[in-house]
Amino acid sequence: MSTWANLGLQDSASPLMEQLIFFHDHALLILVMITVLVGYLMFMLFFNNYINRFLLHGQLIEMIWTILPAIILLFIAFPSLRLLYLLDEINEPSVTLKSIGHQWYWSYEYSDFNNVEFDSYMIPTNEIANDGFRLLDVDNRIVLPMNSQIRILVTAADVIHSWTIPALGVKVDGTPGRLNQTNFFINRPGLFYGQCSEICGANHSFMPIVIESVPVNYFIKWISNNLNS
Repeated sequence: MSTWANLGLQDSASPLMEQLIFFHDHALLILVMITVLVGYLMFMLFFNNYINRFLLHGQLIEMIWTILPAIILLFIAFPSLRLLYLLDEINEPSVTLKSIGHQWYWSYEYSDFNNVEFDSYMIPTNEIANDGFRLLDVDNRIVLPMNSQIRILVTAADVIHSWTIPALGVKVDGTPGRLNQTNFFINRPGLFYGQCSEICGANHSFMPIVIESVPVNYFIKWISNNLNS
Protein backbone atom coordinates (compact mmCIF):
# COMPACT_ATOMS: atom_id res chain seq x y z
CA MET A 1 0.00 0.00 0.00
CA SER A 2 1.05 3.63 -0.38
CA THR A 3 2.92 5.31 2.46
CA TRP A 4 3.73 8.93 3.28
CA ALA A 5 5.84 10.76 0.68
CA ASN A 6 5.61 7.81 -1.71
CA LEU A 7 6.01 9.60 -5.05
CA GLY A 8 6.35 6.47 -7.20
CA LEU A 9 4.02 3.55 -7.86
CA GLN A 10 3.39 0.87 -5.25
CA ASP A 11 5.56 -2.25 -5.23
CA SER A 12 4.00 -4.73 -7.61
CA ALA A 13 2.46 -7.99 -6.42
CA SER A 14 1.66 -9.42 -9.86
CA PRO A 15 3.47 -9.87 -13.20
CA LEU A 16 0.98 -7.53 -14.93
CA MET A 17 1.71 -4.71 -12.49
CA GLU A 18 5.46 -5.24 -13.05
CA GLN A 19 4.91 -4.78 -16.78
CA LEU A 20 2.82 -1.64 -16.15
CA ILE A 21 5.62 -0.17 -14.02
CA PHE A 22 8.19 -0.98 -16.74
CA PHE A 23 6.02 0.72 -19.33
CA HIS A 24 5.55 3.77 -17.08
CA ASP A 25 9.33 4.11 -16.67
CA HIS A 26 9.88 3.58 -20.41
CA ALA A 27 7.36 6.32 -21.36
CA LEU A 28 8.75 8.66 -18.69
CA LEU A 29 12.29 8.24 -20.05
CA ILE A 30 11.10 9.18 -23.55
CA LEU A 31 9.27 12.24 -22.14
CA VAL A 32 12.41 13.36 -20.28
CA MET A 33 14.51 13.02 -23.45
CA ILE A 34 11.99 15.08 -25.47
CA THR A 35 11.79 17.74 -22.75
CA VAL A 36 15.59 18.08 -22.53
CA LEU A 37 15.98 18.28 -26.33
CA VAL A 38 13.21 20.87 -26.81
CA GLY A 39 14.42 22.88 -23.80
CA TYR A 40 17.98 22.93 -25.16
CA LEU A 41 16.81 24.05 -28.64
CA MET A 42 14.61 26.81 -27.20
CA PHE A 43 17.43 28.04 -24.96
CA MET A 44 19.87 28.19 -27.88
CA LEU A 45 17.33 29.98 -30.11
CA PHE A 46 16.60 32.62 -27.47
CA PHE A 47 20.23 33.46 -26.76
CA ASN A 48 22.03 33.25 -30.09
CA ASN A 49 22.54 36.34 -32.33
CA TYR A 50 22.95 34.61 -35.69
CA ILE A 51 20.64 35.59 -38.58
CA ASN A 52 20.51 33.83 -41.96
CA ARG A 53 19.34 36.39 -44.54
CA PHE A 54 19.10 33.77 -47.31
CA LEU A 55 16.92 31.22 -45.47
CA LEU A 56 13.80 30.81 -47.64
CA HIS A 57 12.76 27.20 -46.97
CA GLY A 58 13.72 24.27 -44.77
CA GLN A 59 12.31 21.12 -46.34
CA LEU A 60 14.91 18.81 -44.81
CA ILE A 61 14.37 20.00 -41.23
CA GLU A 62 10.58 19.86 -41.71
CA MET A 63 10.86 16.25 -42.87
CA ILE A 64 13.02 15.44 -39.83
CA TRP A 65 10.67 17.01 -37.28
CA THR A 66 7.68 15.26 -38.87
CA ILE A 67 9.16 11.76 -39.16
CA LEU A 68 11.11 11.73 -35.86
CA PRO A 69 8.06 12.28 -33.57
CA ALA A 70 6.18 9.56 -35.52
CA ILE A 71 9.01 7.09 -34.84
CA ILE A 72 9.10 8.10 -31.15
CA LEU A 73 5.32 7.52 -30.90
CA LEU A 74 5.81 4.00 -32.30
CA PHE A 75 8.20 3.26 -29.42
CA ILE A 76 5.34 4.13 -27.04
CA ALA A 77 2.46 2.60 -29.05
CA PHE A 78 3.83 -0.95 -29.54
CA PRO A 79 4.58 -1.66 -25.84
CA SER A 80 1.23 -0.07 -24.93
CA LEU A 81 -0.72 -2.31 -27.32
CA ARG A 82 1.15 -5.38 -26.08
CA LEU A 83 0.16 -4.50 -22.50
CA LEU A 84 -3.49 -3.91 -23.43
CA TYR A 85 -3.73 -7.41 -24.92
CA LEU A 86 -1.90 -8.94 -21.93
CA LEU A 87 -4.35 -7.30 -19.50
CA ASP A 88 -7.33 -8.81 -21.35
CA GLU A 89 -5.90 -12.33 -21.55
CA ILE A 90 -7.69 -14.97 -19.44
CA ASN A 91 -5.48 -18.02 -18.76
CA GLU A 92 -7.44 -20.99 -17.34
CA PRO A 93 -8.23 -19.51 -13.91
CA SER A 94 -7.86 -21.66 -10.78
CA VAL A 95 -10.34 -19.59 -8.76
CA THR A 96 -13.22 -17.35 -9.83
CA LEU A 97 -14.32 -14.51 -7.55
CA LYS A 98 -17.45 -12.47 -8.15
CA SER A 99 -17.57 -8.93 -6.75
CA ILE A 100 -20.82 -6.94 -6.53
CA GLY A 101 -20.69 -3.23 -5.73
CA HIS A 102 -23.39 -1.68 -3.53
CA GLN A 103 -23.88 1.75 -1.98
CA TRP A 104 -21.53 1.57 -0.07
CA TYR A 105 -20.01 -1.87 0.45
CA TRP A 106 -18.87 -4.90 -1.57
CA SER A 107 -20.37 -8.39 -1.77
CA TYR A 108 -18.24 -11.36 -2.76
CA GLU A 109 -19.09 -14.82 -4.05
CA TYR A 110 -16.65 -17.68 -4.63
CA SER A 111 -18.38 -19.18 -7.67
CA ASP A 112 -16.38 -22.45 -7.58
CA PHE A 113 -17.60 -23.33 -4.08
CA ASN A 114 -21.19 -23.60 -2.83
CA ASN A 115 -22.47 -21.14 -0.23
CA VAL A 116 -19.22 -19.15 0.15
CA GLU A 117 -20.41 -15.55 -0.04
CA PHE A 118 -20.20 -12.56 2.26
CA ASP A 119 -20.46 -8.78 2.50
CA SER A 120 -17.42 -6.61 3.17
CA TYR A 121 -17.87 -3.31 5.06
CA MET A 122 -15.30 -0.74 6.10
CA ILE A 123 -14.44 -0.90 9.82
CA PRO A 124 -15.53 2.40 11.46
CA THR A 125 -12.77 4.55 12.97
CA ASN A 126 -14.02 4.06 16.54
CA GLU A 127 -13.91 0.24 16.18
CA ILE A 128 -10.62 -0.22 14.37
CA ALA A 129 -7.74 -2.12 16.04
CA ASN A 130 -4.47 -0.41 16.95
CA ASP A 131 -2.66 -2.10 14.05
CA GLY A 132 -5.45 -1.40 11.54
CA PHE A 133 -5.53 1.22 8.79
CA ARG A 134 -8.20 3.89 9.05
CA LEU A 135 -10.61 4.02 6.06
CA LEU A 136 -8.86 1.00 4.49
CA ASP A 137 -9.55 -2.03 6.70
CA VAL A 138 -12.69 -4.16 6.31
CA ASP A 139 -14.54 -6.65 8.50
CA ASN A 140 -14.36 -9.48 5.92
CA ARG A 141 -11.25 -9.73 3.76
CA ILE A 142 -11.03 -11.50 0.41
CA VAL A 143 -8.77 -14.55 0.85
CA LEU A 144 -7.05 -15.73 -2.34
CA PRO A 145 -4.27 -18.24 -3.07
CA MET A 146 -0.90 -16.93 -4.22
CA ASN A 147 0.80 -18.26 -7.36
CA SER A 148 -2.59 -19.08 -8.88
CA GLN A 149 -4.46 -17.54 -11.79
CA ILE A 150 -7.49 -15.64 -10.43
CA ARG A 151 -10.47 -14.50 -12.47
CA ILE A 152 -12.68 -11.75 -11.07
CA LEU A 153 -16.17 -10.92 -12.30
CA VAL A 154 -17.34 -7.42 -11.36
CA THR A 155 -20.84 -5.98 -11.47
CA ALA A 156 -22.95 -3.52 -9.46
CA ALA A 157 -26.38 -3.61 -7.87
CA ASP A 158 -27.22 0.11 -7.97
CA VAL A 159 -24.79 2.65 -9.54
CA ILE A 160 -21.43 2.39 -11.31
CA HIS A 161 -18.57 1.29 -9.03
CA SER A 162 -14.95 0.45 -9.81
CA TRP A 163 -13.02 -2.41 -8.17
CA THR A 164 -9.40 -1.24 -7.96
CA ILE A 165 -6.26 -2.79 -6.40
CA PRO A 166 -3.16 -0.72 -7.37
CA ALA A 167 -0.56 -3.30 -6.27
CA LEU A 168 -2.07 -5.86 -8.65
CA GLY A 169 -2.63 -3.47 -11.55
CA VAL A 170 -6.36 -4.20 -11.54
CA LYS A 171 -9.16 -1.69 -12.18
CA VAL A 172 -12.54 -3.03 -13.34
CA ASP A 173 -15.75 -1.01 -13.57
CA GLY A 174 -18.84 -2.55 -12.01
CA THR A 175 -21.87 -1.52 -14.07
CA PRO A 176 -25.48 -2.48 -13.23
CA GLY A 177 -26.73 -5.06 -15.72
CA ARG A 178 -23.25 -5.90 -17.03
CA LEU A 179 -20.62 -8.44 -15.97
CA ASN A 180 -17.01 -7.37 -16.56
CA GLN A 181 -14.10 -9.71 -16.04
CA THR A 182 -10.35 -9.59 -15.71
CA ASN A 183 -7.62 -11.78 -14.30
CA PHE A 184 -4.54 -11.43 -12.11
CA PHE A 185 -1.79 -13.56 -10.60
CA ILE A 186 -0.57 -12.76 -7.07
CA ASN A 187 3.09 -13.73 -6.76
CA ARG A 188 3.68 -13.06 -3.05
CA PRO A 189 1.78 -13.33 0.25
CA GLY A 190 0.51 -10.23 2.01
CA LEU A 191 -2.33 -7.74 2.40
CA PHE A 192 -3.24 -5.62 -0.60
CA TYR A 193 -5.52 -2.62 -0.24
CA GLY A 194 -7.73 -0.88 -2.76
CA GLN A 195 -10.80 1.34 -3.00
CA CYS A 196 -13.72 2.10 -5.27
CA SER A 197 -12.37 4.50 -7.90
CA GLU A 198 -15.64 5.56 -9.51
CA ILE A 199 -17.61 8.33 -7.76
CA CYS A 200 -20.69 6.46 -6.62
CA GLY A 201 -22.41 8.71 -4.09
CA ALA A 202 -22.02 10.30 -0.66
CA ASN A 203 -19.99 7.47 0.93
CA HIS A 204 -17.93 6.64 -2.15
CA SER A 205 -14.66 6.91 -0.20
CA PHE A 206 -15.85 4.47 2.48
CA MET A 207 -15.94 1.16 0.57
CA PRO A 208 -12.38 -0.19 0.64
CA ILE A 209 -11.15 -3.55 -0.65
CA VAL A 210 -8.67 -5.82 1.15
CA ILE A 211 -7.13 -8.95 -0.38
CA GLU A 212 -5.28 -11.41 1.85
CA SER A 213 -2.91 -13.47 -0.26
CA VAL A 214 -2.05 -16.84 1.33
CA PRO A 215 -0.40 -20.11 0.25
CA VAL A 216 -2.72 -22.59 -1.47
CA ASN A 217 -2.93 -25.01 1.50
CA TYR A 218 -4.05 -22.15 3.81
CA PHE A 219 -6.66 -21.12 1.23
CA ILE A 220 -8.03 -24.69 1.07
CA LYS A 221 -8.33 -24.74 4.89
CA TRP A 222 -10.11 -21.36 4.84
CA ILE A 223 -12.57 -22.55 2.19
CA SER A 224 -13.19 -25.79 4.12
CA ASN A 225 -13.93 -23.86 7.31
CA ASN A 226 -16.37 -21.58 5.46
CA LEU A 227 -18.11 -24.53 3.81
CA ASN A 228 -18.52 -26.28 7.16
CA SER A 229 -19.76 -23.20 9.02
